[in-house]
Amino acid sequence: MREQLQRGLEVDEYREIRELWKRHSIAEDERDLPGLISTLTSDCVYELPQSAHTWEGHEGAARFYAGLLGAFPDIHFDLTDIVIGPQGVCERARVTGTHLADWLDYPATGEPVEFFVVIFFPWDREQRLFDGETVYVDLRR
Repeated sequence: MREQLQRGLEVDEYREIRELWKRHSIAEDERDLPGLISTLTSDCVYELPQSAHTWEGHEGAARFYAGLLGAFPDIHFDLTDIVIGPQGVCERARVTGTHLADWLDYPATGEPVEFFVVIFFPWDREQRLFDGETVYVDLRR
């Protein structure tokens, strides 16, 4: 953790992180799974700590997105906050969609949903890619 706190921020690295996040987000919006996966390290980890679900590697990331996009085919993220630094990207977004298939431990309702997420994309400085995502979901709505 100390190493992360001591990381200096260089303008070129900041731009690189920001551009990679934009590529990742555009690929997700366009349902371009290969484009999305190309922004991740091969040993990336996707996790939802509040439910103890974890997916590892490119195959795991593909399974995560197949499940999410299959359950909410019209999912839309409205970004409300973003922080970009040498440790990665942290975003908060309002999520809307229709829950058409089971997702994790939530049975499909066929109803519209709205919830908020906070997602951390850790930056791998050596590989110049994201190490995955840690997703905190607020389902209180």
